[in-house]
Amino acid sequence: MLLHGTAILFFTRGFLLTRSELSQYSQCDDIFESPCFPPTTTSIGCWTEPSVDRLVILVLDALRFDLSSFFKKPWMDKLDVLLELASQNRSRAKIFKAVADPPTTSLQRLKGLTTGGLPTFIDVGNSFGAPEIVEDSWIHQLVRNGKRVVMMGDDTWVQLFPDHFIRSHPFPSFNVKDLHTVDNGCIENLIPSLHEKDWDVLIAHFLGMDHAGHIFGVDSSPMIEKLEQYNSMIKEVVGVLEGQSGPGGLHENTMLLVMGDHGQTLNGDHGGGTAEEVETALFALSLKQLLSPQLSEADSLNCRIDETRGQICIGSIQQLDFAATVCAMLGIPFPFGSIGRVNPELYSLATGSRNYKVVSTASDQNRAGVDKWTEEYANVLCINSWQVKKYIDAYSSMSLIGFSDKDLWRLSDLYSKADDLWSATAKDKSYHMSHGSSESSALAKMQVNAFSLFLESVAELARSNWTEFNLKMMGIGFFIMLGSLYLYLSINNRLEKHFTQGRGMNLFVVTLAGLMVLIRSFSLLSNSFILEEGRVASFLLATTALLQLRIAISKKTVILEGLLLCALICLLKFSIELGQLKQAVNSLFLKIDPSKNPGIAVNSLFWIYSSEVAQISALMILVSVLYSFIIYHSSRGIPKYIVMIALLNFLLILAFWASDSPISLGIELLAGTLKGNLVPRITYAAGVLQLSLLVISECIIRKRSVISGDPPLDPRVKALAMVSAWSPTILILSGKQGSLSLLALLIGGWCISRLMALAPDSNDDFSRYVLPVTQWSLVSVCMFFSSGHWCGFDGLRYAAAFVGFDEFHLFRQATLLTIDTFGLSLILPVFGLPLVLIGAPCYERTVRLWQLFPFLVVQGYVMYGFIWAVSATFTMLCVWIQRRHLMVWGVFAPKFVFDVVGLLLTDLTIFLSALFYV
Repeated sequence: MLLHGTAILFFTRGFLLTRSELSQYSQCDDIFESPCFPPTTTSIGCWTEPSVDRLVILVLDALRFDLSSFFKKPWMDKLDVLLELASQNRSRAKIFKAVADPPTTSLQRLKGLTTGGLPTFIDVGNSFGAPEIVEDSWIHQLVRNGKRVVMMGDDTWVQLFPDHFIRSHPFPSFNVKDLHTVDNGCIENLIPSLHEKDWDVLIAHFLGMDHAGHIFGVDSSPMIEKLEQYNSMIKEVVGVLEGQSGPGGLHENTMLLVMGDHGQTLNGDHGGGTAEEVETALFALSLKQLLSPQLSEADSLNCRIDETRGQICIGSIQQLDFAATVCAMLGIPFPFGSIGRVNPELYSLATGSRNYKVVSTASDQNRAGVDKWTEEYANVLCINSWQVKKYIDAYSSMSLIGFSDKDLWRLSDLYSKADDLWSATAKDKSYHMSHGSSESSALAKMQVNAFSLFLESVAELARSNWTEFNLKMMGIGFFIMLGSLYLYLSINNRLEKHFTQGRGMNLFVVTLAGLMVLIRSFSLLSNSFILEEGRVASFLLATTALLQLRIAISKKTVILEGLLLCALICLLKFSIELGQLKQAVNSLFLKIDPSKNPGIAVNSLFWIYSSEVAQISALMILVSVLYSFIIYHSSRGIPKYIVMIALLNFLLILAFWASDSPISLGIELLAGTLKGNLVPRITYAAGVLQLSLLVISECIIRKRSVISGDPPLDPRVKALAMVSAWSPTILILSGKQGSLSLLALLIGGWCISRLMALAPDSNDDFSRYVLPVTQWSLVSVCMFFSSGHWCGFDGLRYAAAFVGFDEFHLFRQATLLTIDTFGLSLILPVFGLPLVLIGAPCYERTVRLWQLFPFLVVQGYVMYGFIWAVSATFTMLCVWIQRRHLMVWGVFAPKFVFDVVGLLLTDLTIFLSALFYV
């Protein structure tokens, strides 16, 4: 465990290095160092002339793009106010598709939106405890330049900017079961604040849609209710703003932005880089009538004819560009670390409120307005490019690694060409800023293209080469992991000599097991196989099961167990297919996309009743099996009571689920009592009590054995008591489908244990246990994916962290989320491994099993730990090789995080298991 921890620490410090955050801040006076033109009225603007006086930003967390556009599904047309405003006010309102950069967690998105920089993968760990942003941002620039900011909603804002708001109304953000507190608090404070004069920028961050997605999924009634609430709220906000937008009004020159920070999958998850997660919407409305035309090209892109609303055009913006665009609209310095480009479409909406000089004819006015806008936009991009070049130079000189010389030379060349083109007319400002010269307009367009090419190249380079990899640190970590594998092999070699006692091993069995481990490990070198990891594991498990079935048929023994294991693998493969569908709200027996499941009516009574009956029946089978085991083995002492407590917990969970079932089961009177947080808290408390009693009883039994020489407790009962103490907590966190997964794990372990009878050698043969341990590790992988998880942050079931609790507490919620994520695939398989090893028929009548038990445990855990260490080592090798791959942050980095966390937890549970069992 120490070796693995050290290796992971070194490798992580080399692989997940964040970019260097520079402490410099942009200053107003910096503009005079640039070759660009400062604003003519410096008392109003700092780097650019402000286009708007006030800005209202409504952040709808996890707003999918299709919720605000033309798509037609029950939950896609509830924000119709945005389409109506965009169609009725085409000259001053527009919907944009905003594309975020992964990872799409809220903290990284807010950091990227405010600083104009790219998020870093390592910051994902801070998503549950946001640190203060110390680098430059447009929030900081607003405060520094005398602007007043008001915030309400998600309390992440006050954690990121603790001293920047003149007034704030934060609400706790991590209780995903609470759909209304944050939103209602926003609405209560938002409408009155719109009538106040004490702010320049107002931010309201709504969370209900994000929480509804996490708990219920996008295609759900709570989501529809949230969208309808937002629709009404936006109508009211627009009504207030337009009511005071007349000449001399409070909102005469105000702009409204309604935006999402990221999207979400149909099952409500986010964090990855799929189109559903990175594509969100941004709606912009200028409250002043457009007195000059927008950029002409913008009106011809992505336009559609709506049957009721006429033509509606959809713009496009990268979230990376948001910070620079906001700063240009408000006339404040761009954040020092911003690498975005001022978006022409959004900026044209804002600058449309400017009152340009009126010329003689309408056609001349339109042409002159466009020319004037293009020339001013070229000057804005000049400032934009100068600031980005200044940052790139500073970053490369101060950062440990920075960009390569080749990349820096290419960027410098692009900037020099754009700067030379600008300098051609910079000496004659009146000529350059004139609005009557076609030559000036053509030159301005060339300048816009040149500066845009430079800025796009910087963004492309940053996305592909931002993270600084320390290959030396990564190499040290990797070779320490190789050293741990050598240590495992040395221990295995000693155990092999002890168990074989000079007899040869069964080379076929050992080779087969080693081949399965290597095939799975080598598959991790490909992003496609990582995405299909669950299917790979089920295929390898099926291969070993079919070989065992063939041997069982030839020997005419344990044929039933072989057939049952093959059937179970088929069901696991089916559940893996369902669990990996992004469209599935949960895994087995829950909502499935009809297009992916033809012939099954999701809402049919047959489907609903079948799923409920299967889940509840599985739990009843678990109860009966556990009870039969106690009766059969005549257990005594504290472990017997621990198992009985687990039985009572299972029955309580059964009643808890039945009270929430759509099927009438005759317990309606108990429904009010059982619903809520009572049953989960009882389950957690009982689990803690069971584990405490187990530790105490083991200490007492060992002490008594030393003094009186009494034999220890039956190992089967001992192992069963440990598994029973964990099972109810894991079950209630996993949800109703958890009973099916738990039953599948039980059946799989029993089959693998019984099939050990096929081993031809004696009981103490080393090779007897190699294949069962390998199969058990493959079963644990299948359990991870069949229970609806995958190696991505959008594969975490955040709702499980709040089962039994309404308030957020970091340690408590992190513990529950960890148990839900790794309970069925790690905790139970590790603690249950001794049951698999000692459940073989050859041990059923062994009187001295308790004497052999410690050796079996040590041998089994060394093999199991070696298998997972090999997998983690190949994952490290994979991310080392693929560190510049396009999917490094979307696939390889999340896989690395899940594997190393899983390895450390495996080491910890093996260590605790060894202390308990040996």
